Amino acid sequence: MKYMGTRKGIVFAALMLLAGSAQGQSLDLAVKGNGISFGDSRRINGIRFNFQDRRLEEVNGLNVTIWSPKSPARGVVSGVAVGLPMTGRRLSGISFGVLGVGAEERVSGIMLGGLGIGAGEDLVGIGIGGLGAGSGGSVRGVMLGGLGVGSGEDLHGIAMGGLGAGSGGDAIGVLIGGLGIGAGEDLKGIAIGGLGAGAGNDVVGFLFGGLGVGAGEDLTGIAIGGIGVGAGGTLRGIAIGGVGVGAPTVRGLLVSGIAAGSEDMVGIAVAPAYMRLEAGGTFTGVSVSAYNHMKGRQNGLSIGILNYAWSLNGIQLGVLNFAGNNRKGLRWLPFVNAHFE
Repeated sequence: MKYMGTRKGIVFAALMLLAGSAQGQSLDLAVKGNGISFGDSRRINGIRFNFQDRRLEEVNGLNVTIWSPKSPARGVVSGVAVGLPMTGRRLSGISFGVLGVGAEERVSGIMLGGLGIGAGEDLVGIGIGGLGAGSGGSVRGVMLGGLGVGSGEDLHGIAMGGLGAGSGGDAIGVLIGGLGIGAGEDLKGIAIGGLGAGAGNDVVGFLFGGLGVGAGEDLTGIAIGGIGVGAGGTLRGIAIGGVGVGAPTVRGLLVSGIAAGSEDMVGIAVAPAYMRLEAGGTFTGVSVSAYNHMKGRQNGLSIGILNYAWSLNGIQLGVLNFAGNNRKGLRWLPFVNAHFE
C-alpha cells in the first residue's frame, strides 16, 4: 500500500508538471517566494520542477526541467540547473544536461553536457561537453570537448578538444587539439596540435604541430613542426622543422631537417641540405649546411660543402668557398676562405 501511494504521488507530480507547463501555471509551496514550486512559476528561491519553461524569469536554487524552454529563453538560473537539454537565457552555478547545456547569453560555473555545451555570448568556468564546448563570445576557464572547443572571440584558460581548439580572437593558456590549434588573432601559452598550431597574428610560447607551426606575424618562443615552422614577421627563439624553417627576420636558433631561409638573421642555423639568405639580407652568426647560399652579407662563420657569400665578413669552411667581396683570385677558394672588415 505504501508503494502504491508513492507511485501515485509520482504520477500526480508528473501530471502537475505537464499541466502547469501547458497552462503557464504552478503549484507553489512557498512563503514570500521561498520554497518549492511545481509547474511554470516565474520566480522562486528554493526548488523548482517544471516540464518546459514558458514564463520563467529567475530561480535561485535548484531548477529541474525536462525540455527546452519556449523561444526566446528568458529564464535566469543561479544555483543548480538540471534538464534533459538544459537551456535558458543565463545559467550560473552548476548546470547539467543529459543532452546538452546552453544559454542564449551566458553560462558560468560548472557545466556538464552529454552532447555539448554552448552559449550565445560567454562561457566561463569548468565545462565538459561530450561532443564539444563553445560560445559566440569568449570562453574562459577549463573546457573539454570530445570533438572540439571554440570561441567566436577570445579563449583564455585550458582547452582540450578531440579534434581541435580555437578562437576567432586571442587564444591564451594551455591548448591541446587532436588535429589542430588555431587563433584568428594572437596565440600565447602552450599549444599542441596533432597536425598543426598557428595564429593569424603573433604566436608566443611553446608550440608543437605534427605537421607544422605558423604565425601570420611574429613567433616568439619554442616551436616544433613535423614538416615546418614559419612566421610572416620575426621569429625569435628556437624553431625546429622536419623539412623547413623560415621567416623574414630571425633572432635565435633554426634547426631544419632539410632547408632553412631568412632575409635577416642573427643566431645559429642548422640545415643539412640548404641554408638561404635572400638578396640584400644580412646573416650574423653561424650557419651549418651542405650549401650555405648567402645572397647578401654574411657576418660570422659558415660550415658546409659549398659556401657562397655575396659579401663576407668572417670565415667559410668547406670544400668550395666563394666570397664576392674578395679581390680576383681569392673569391673562389677550396677548404677555407675569409674576409674581415
